[in-house]
Amino acid sequence: MYNPLAGNRTCEESCKRVGDLFGSDEKVYVDLLSVGDLEGFISTLNPDDQIVVCGGDGTLNHIINTIDTSRLEQDILYYPGGSGNDFYHDIDENRANGVYRINMYLKCIPTVKVNGTERYFLNGIGYGLDGYCCEEGDKVRVKSPGKRVNYSLIALKGLLYGFKKVKARVTVDGITQEYKNVWMAPTMNGRYYGGGMMCAPHQDRMNEKGLVSVIIVHSRFRVPLLIAFASVFKGKHVHYKSMVTELTGTYVRVEFDRPTALQIDGETVTNVTEYVVSKEKKIIC
Repeated sequence: MYNPLAGNRTCEESCKRVGDLFGSDEKVYVDLLSVGDLEGFISTLNPDDQIVVCGGDGTLNHIINTIDTSRLEQDILYYPGGSGNDFYHDIDENRANGVYRINMYLKCIPTVKVNGTERYFLNGIGYGLDGYCCEEGDKVRVKSPGKRVNYSLIALKGLLYGFKKVKARVTVDGITQEYKNVWMAPTMNGRYYGGGMMCAPHQDRMNEKGLVSVIIVHSRFRVPLLIAFASVFKGKHVHYKSMVTELTGTYVRVEFDRPTALQIDGETVTNVTEYVVSKEKKIIC
């Protein structure tokens, strides 16, 4: 199963190459965009069939919000065919870019409630500057279809002049704290988002307590923040304790004093004033 739009529209070609790795003659290539009832399609498969998903983080997000992946009988294999592939970077330390069985990662997934809608997410919720980056990236895609979006450059522009700081109220497992001069307040199930940024270097998506990580970035001045931002790809930004606060819990509510954009596994939601994340303990699942 592949998303033809993933990987700057190269995913179908990637999927066919991956298919060549399997010796079976009984292979069927399925365009996910052409399947009206994905759950119904899955129900027609045999328990011993293998499902190979080729796409990016958005493709996986679509699947976990369309079918109950915790009850799937089939093996789910994944090949990173997207442009960012943050989920794959998180589970494959060696970046081997092979085909990986992911059934265990599709259980006990956190949910996010935003603007009256609840949905699952795999990697993270970006709110503030990171949501702004996705919003600006969407504008680039509309203006220049197929063009690769440089999120690092967009983030730099946001830090310099594009994004305006907010006040935030963050509640984690019943404890509320307020922050001024907030640039972003994402909640992470994995370590990566934004095409390789290690936003939450201490987060383990398979931790038995079901914890997620909230990373509040707050600074009155832009220059020190620019210095910290340069280290985000290696997760070193969390060493700047005066600007970066890490919190962990199973229930998170983040409220801003003005609406900003938010992203869920890379998909933009605009005009958001708050979101709520919850995750069950792994042992319950």
